[in-house]
Amino acid sequence: MELLYIDPGTGSMLFSVLIGATATLYFLARAVILKLKFILGGKKGAAQVDASYRPYVIYSEGGQYWNVFKPVVDEFERRKISLSYLTSSKDDPVFSQQYAYVKPEFIGEGNAAFARLNMLSAGFVLATTPGLGVYQWKRSKNVKHYSHVLHMPNDATTYRLFGLDYFDSVLLTGDYQKEDLRTLETQRGLPPKALETVGCTYLDVLSEKIKSLPAEESHTFTVLVSPSWGDVGVLKRYGERLLDPLAETGWHIIIRPHPQSKKSEADMLARLEQRYADKSNVEWDYNRDNIHSMKRADIMISDFSGIIFDYTFLCDKPVMYVNADMDLRPYDAYDLHKQLWQFSVLEKMGIKLNEADFADIKTVIQNANDSPVLAAERKDAKRTAWMHEGEAGRRIADFMLRTVEEKTQQMNTTGSSK
Repeated sequence: MELLYIDPGTGSMLFSVLIGATATLYFLARAVILKLKFILGGKKGAAQVDASYRPYVIYSEGGQYWNVFKPVVDEFERRKISLSYLTSSKDDPVFSQQYAYVKPEFIGEGNAAFARLNMLSAGFVLATTPGLGVYQWKRSKNVKHYSHVLHMPNDATTYRLFGLDYFDSVLLTGDYQKEDLRTLETQRGLPPKALETVGCTYLDVLSEKIKSLPAEESHTFTVLVSPSWGDVGVLKRYGERLLDPLAETGWHIIIRPHPQSKKSEADMLARLEQRYADKSNVEWDYNRDNIHSMKRADIMISDFSGIIFDYTFLCDKPVMYVNADMDLRPYDAYDLHKQLWQFSVLEKMGIKLNEADFADIKTVIQNANDSPVLAAERKDAKRTAWMHEGEAGRRIADFMLRTVEEKTQQMNTTGSSK
């Protein structure tokens, strides 16, 4: 008799699917039971449903978003207002905090997390996760308001198609992001959502952190290579053709891959790490915070990655970019039929690096001196994309409280939850 063999990779995938399906069925069953109690039990059943209501909820996909949410969480704690913090990471930094009013809870990953989110009863849900009402994450009838907070100061239309369409509000880092979102609403016949410019929480956090870092005792000229991931990312597209001549300069080279590369391009990273294993001047950075490498670097080489704006806004140093032909078709930006702000501003404040320059890259970088013109363009970009510096946490908390209060007043006036 032949035995059925399942390879470990397939077995792991099937096991994950099984766990996700089981969790989904479990929470759906709970939702059905609660609904039946509501129907059969009248007011008593309604009271049981309402017992799960949470006025303010934050959902985090993982610890990598802690800097985005920390200023908001701290603000709720300071005001002594209860806040539910739901996370898909068991080691989320929120669990190590000693909060009295913020209640963290691990709700699982993937389908298990979405099953919990889809049956929430809440006044306000804040998240960085796009795709509400498009993929697994569905709107709960018992949630009054869904809000997306941007975790990047570049264009708000660089999400996958319809990424922000079904949120009730989007919290922006700069006023410039409003126009494109309004254009998409008009094109798609969507009701206008609330667009509130609050600033950038994670830049507020990193700004304070980078100021506290000690200066280097001795410094070697340092180049930071920090790309995006995927086919148009610097590492995937050029790899050794860029890194070989950089390694031969004798300068210190820090390579900081995009976090997604560890998941989606692990083989490529392993190959490159092995290639430069004996190069003492080549360093790989996988730390959660990027500020250590950014502070040490004298210049950055990137593509269209949002870290360009982190680097220029926080460090005010020159950046070189390799022109990447980004295919916008999967993204909301494709429907705008115009150049993205982040591309147009990069052409003004950045220094373009062509593949033909790689062979003589040391000379190219030495000649790519900073200038008053580039410095002025960096400052202008910062004023445009990072408004209300240092105030984002307070402004987001104010918006959440105000929105729930307005919803409550509407309910009291109309007798409706809508």
